[in-house]
Amino acid sequence: MLPLLLASSSAYRRELLTRLRLPFSCASPDIDESQRPDEAAGELVKRLAEEKARALATRYPAHLIIGSDQVAVLDGRILGKPHGFEKAREQLLAASGRRVSFLTGLALLNSQTGACQVDCVPFSVQMRSLDIARIERYLHAEQPYDCAGSFKAEGLGVSLFQSTEGPDATSLIGLPLIRLVDMLLTEGVQTP
Repeated sequence: MLPLLLASSSAYRRELLTRLRLPFSCASPDIDESQRPDEAAGELVKRLAEEKARALATRYPAHLIIGSDQVAVLDGRILGKPHGFEKAREQLLAASGRRVSFLTGLALLNSQTGACQVDCVPFSVQMRSLDIARIERYLHAEQPYDCAGSFKAEGLGVSLFQSTEGPDATSLIGLPLIRLVDMLLTEGVQTP
């Protein structure tokens, strides 16, 4: 089996990948993550996932490189990472009582052969009706400023949900493990 490399500096993705009990290393890709004009959210995350994997292919020429990218979408508008309290409060207020779609792009690149599998895994969250006090309590408690949608689904953020829907709950955290296992099987990697 070729060694696995996670093309990410995300602690969330690292934690998820450890669930598969496969040895892996991590490296941070350096790419421009800007959205192209008229690029749909699903195409954006697939392109960025693949670009992250390919950005490390020269440094890791005989690896299976995992790239992933995620966006949250509300009313057709991409919600970026808030990076601070005010923006996070604004995002959660806008999402209150509404459905937020999460699109997670996933790529598995065999840097030895150049073969790359790419997919987009959707997941949606129906948010509870949230008042300012609840939003602010949550933000002070968890500070999810590096998370698309301004919440940590793997933590206290789940208390903001009314319901969820999608083929793979791990996609909400940023690395769809069910789809990744399919891709790994295609490359001959067995789990467990």
